Amino acid sequence: MKSYNIHFIRHGEIEETKNGAYIGVSDVSLSEKGKQDLIELDKNNRYPYAPVLFSSPLKRCLQTCEIIYPGKEPIVVDELSEINFGLWEGKTAEELKDNLTFNKWLSGDNSVKPPEGESSADFTRRVCLMFQKIVDGLISTGHTEAVIVTHGGVIMTLMAVYGLPQAKPFEWACESGCGYSIRVTPMLWQRDRVSEVYRLIPEAIED
Repeated sequence: MKSYNIHFIRHGEIEETKNGAYIGVSDVSLSEKGKQDLIELDKNNRYPYAPVLFSSPLKRCLQTCEIIYPGKEPIVVDELSEINFGLWEGKTAEELKDNLTFNKWLSGDNSVKPPEGESSADFTRRVCLMFQKIVDGLISTGHTEAVIVTHGGVIMTLMAVYGLPQAKPFEWACESGCGYSIRVTPMLWQRDRVSEVYRLIPEAIED
């Protein structure tokens, strides 16, 4: 039976999150170090090729696509954006430590969300609906390989919801420029909405 391989890649490093700031939908660029690190990763490792390339609309993901897949036009999907931190965008935990709503949110209280931002439940619903459309689209068109360049929060959420072996979101955290390959089998997907995580990205080039 035909299976479908989808490769998730987290965008390269940005200066703001390295400094501890919450960056979700803020449209910041890759840092110079982030660009150089991606070039080195691509030079010394193997990223998967796929006929279909999807990307978040945010600049840091589009720049990552340009470096790893030069000349390939990505299909931009708005729902692949990171969570919206609202008024907390660009601020650090230290700056927000006295904010009661922030502390409730940080403790996992699902009844609160960032002011003018997106709740965890809404974010999960958004990215899951988007991912199901991508998988169903691949199955209907017959494309068996796709790359998705997106954000750490998106990858962690989707792996926790759909990935086997099962693990909590934080256990799926990955470094900039890295990610996972999953295998979708139509029968298993249609029955249980799960997929097999079978590889880390990128792969080391063997001598």
